[in-house]
Amino acid sequence: MKLYFKYVELLFRSQLQYRVSFYMTILTQFLIPLTAYAGIYLLFDRFGSIEGWSAYEVFLCFAVMGMSFAVSTCLARGFDMFPGMIKNAGFDRVLVRPRGTVIQVLGSSLDIKRAGHLIQAMMVLIIAISGIRVDWSIIKSITLINMIIGATCIFTGIYMLQATMAFWTVEAIEVANILTHGVKEHASYPLNVYPKWITRFFTFVIPFATVNYLPLQSLIGHVDGNEVFYMLLPLVGILFIVPCVFAWRFGVRHYRSTGS
Repeated sequence: MKLYFKYVELLFRSQLQYRVSFYMTILTQFLIPLTAYAGIYLLFDRFGSIEGWSAYEVFLCFAVMGMSFAVSTCLARGFDMFPGMIKNAGFDRVLVRPRGTVIQVLGSSLDIKRAGHLIQAMMVLIIAISGIRVDWSIIKSITLINMIIGATCIFTGIYMLQATMAFWTVEAIEVANILTHGVKEHASYPLNVYPKWITRFFTFVIPFATVNYLPLQSLIGHVDGNEVFYMLLPLVGILFIVPCVFAWRFGVRHYRSTGS
């Protein structure tokens, strides 16, 4: 991790070399997602509630996913840009260095400009919390934090799976984006608004239900149960990283240099 934080320091300093571009991009990242929140507001202004969910409850769901996605996109940018590393044979240099491939690829790129999206999601989170009647306790506060951590790990795992595809094809990036941006949009809403097969997919394949839908229901009082269980449930998102790492190692073992 000392090496990784050194990567972060160097990349952060390099991005600050163009300060005007840096701050303008952060502003853009802050403004663009506002259209999605405006759409939710107009939707609930017309219909009042959907499947028992109020606008502020959906805002909370959306904010958690937005924050997690922003953090993961910032820190796991190296996996998102990995096809380019394959194309220019940069991964060959990674393999000859005496460090693990995961930490090197993870630290090869950093997108600090995603801070704009993160700040905007945090503002929406504050608005959502202020509009929901929740008796906050230490357990519920930790539940919310674990939801963000778990979802961040799932998004990072998805980026790893996307990068693993590049060992066999580097021209399928738009298809792979279905696993990132597409999944993020679907998981930003309570899962019971979707057909059953989508709910099952986000429970047993990509476990967003464990970091969003299920703990959120406990958080806002839609279900009764052991609060400690729902507090720990989002940590399943951390376990999602394990099969992603195995998939990555499988891809590394089958990597054949591009040559030049």
